[in-house]
Formats: sequence, C-alpha cells, structure tokens
Amino acid sequence: MTRPLNPLWALAARRLVQVVALALIIGTLCFLMVRSLPGDLATRIAAGRYGYDLVSNAAADTVRAELGLNQPAAWALLHWWRDIATLNLGLSLVTQAPVWEEVAHHLAATLRLSAAALGLAFVLGVPMGLWAGLRPGGWVDKTSWVLSVVLRATPPFLLSVLLMLLVAVHWGFLPVAGDESHASLVLPALTLGLGLAAGLARVTRAAMQDVVQSPSFEFARTKGLSDLQALVRHGLRNAAVPVAAYLGVQALFLVEGAVVVETLFAWPGIGHALVHAVFGRDIPMIQGAALCMGLLFVTFNLVVDAACVALDPRHAKGVSA
Repeated sequence: MTRPLNPLWALAARRLVQVVALALIIGTLCFLMVRSLPGDLATRIAAGRYGYDLVSNAAADTVRAELGLNQPAAWALLHWWRDIATLNLGLSLVTQAPVWEEVAHHLAATLRLSAAALGLAFVLGVPMGLWAGLRPGGWVDKTSWVLSVVLRATPPFLLSVLLMLLVAVHWGFLPVAGDESHASLVLPALTLGLGLAAGLARVTRAAMQDVVQSPSFEFARTKGLSDLQALVRHGLRNAAVPVAAYLGVQALFLVEGAVVVETLFAWPGIGHALVHAVFGRDIPMIQGAALCMGLLFVTFNLVVDAACVALDPRHAKGVSA
C-alpha cells in the first residue's frame, strides 16, 4: 500500500510550482509595462545615472548603444528568460551593480520592517482578541470593534501622514523618516502593524468564541479548571488555526503596504527600491524588486499554511510521521 504524502511536503511542492510561474509572469509583465511607458528609455536611464541637469542627447545615445536598447523588445525578453533560468537577474541599468546585491540589501530592510509590524500586530491584536472572546460584550470587545473599523478603513498613506504629523512633528518623539537609527523603524512599523492588529483582534475574538462554546472547553471547566487553565490546555491550539489562516490572507496587506509606507518614510526597503527603479526605467531592477515582493508573498503564505497544517489536530499525525 502506498504511503500517503506528508502534508507539508505536498504543500511545499505546490508552492514551488507557484514560484516558477510567478517568476516568469512578474518578470514578463514588468518588462512589457516599462517598455510601453511614454518617454525615451535611454534618456530616463541616463538621468538616473548622471542627474536630470546633466542629461544630453549625446549621453542618451551613449546609454542606448551601451545597453543595446535599439534591439527588438522580444529579443531582450528572450535574453531575460535565459538569464532567469540560471538565476541571473543581470545588472542595474542605473548603478551597474548586480541586481541580486541591490535586492538583497533592500530585502533585509523590508524583512526588518515586516517582522516589526507582525510583532506589533501579535502583541496588540492577539491579547485583545482573546480577552474580547472570553468576555463578549465587554468594554474590551467594544473598543476592539471600534478600533478595527477605524483602522481598517484608514488607507496606509493617510495613517502614515497622521503619525508623522502627530508623533514626529507635533510631539517630536521619533524621526520623521530615514533609517539612521532604530527609532526610525517605529513609525513605519506602526503604520503597517496597527491595521493588521485591528483585524487580528477581531479574528482572534471570533475564534476564541468558537472555542469557548465548544464541548471540549465546557468539559474542561466541568473538571474544575479555570478559564485560563482551560484556555491554555485546550483552547489556544484550536483558536490558533483561523488566526494563522488570517495572517496568510493579510500577507498581501504587508506586501502592498510596504510600497507606500517605505516610500513615504524613506525606508530603504524593496518597495522603496521598486519606486525608484520605475522612475529611472531600470528594467532589471524593477523585475528583481517585483519578483522579490512576489516571492515574499508566496513564502509568507507557505509559512502560514505550514503552521496551519502543524496546528490542526486533524493533520498532527501526518506531520509527525
């Protein structure tokens, strides 16, 4: 009899196929969109290299000849497909540095920001959701509902500006932008983390209510366990599955928000690099940054899906095998 495939291995195999398809689709779309933008490509690249005040027709012609921009677009796209098959993202058209090095530098900053935002969401959202689920209708439940509505309805760019004006400009507690110190991470992490924490609190509250109303939780209390003991021994694992699934859905919130938030706060992450690459028509850098953001989304979903499989009691036996 054939032994069934481990759920985690099956999940990893599906995500690997998604990564390959994602790389081809994102790279091709980025190439076609940049090529279709108005304006002379060589002039914009020369402006990125030398500055707009020093750009001339001669400089643009030099860049055009150096980079082979007169070649047909289809030929350049075929070259990129060949390079991506060998994991070669090429050189930046503006800085002439390897795209892998540029992407790795900016990716480290984005991962720091994402980790801080997720940590903040857990610290604020999960305890509030657990309390609201154990005491439905109380002041914590009502407060979390109001905060969830307000924060989820506020666009990241508006929340960024409000935090800048209030915390940095009016109170003078934190830097407005940049990455000169650890304090510079606080405002962009708050911008991403507050909206995520608000939704996480409501999902945790709903999951906690399902656990409290379950027969297993009622039986635990009839044995003489307190609410806290029953929660720790019998409730947290079941409540963690929908919470982890919600984080997988909200991974897109972090990826999309990173573009806006990193640009507004001048945080040197992958979203900030993508915006600058678009202005400079740096096609290899655009492809590398967009591909990295797509892979972040897939990787984060893979981690969350694996956590859901590991936490789900129905899959526990298959994972341990």
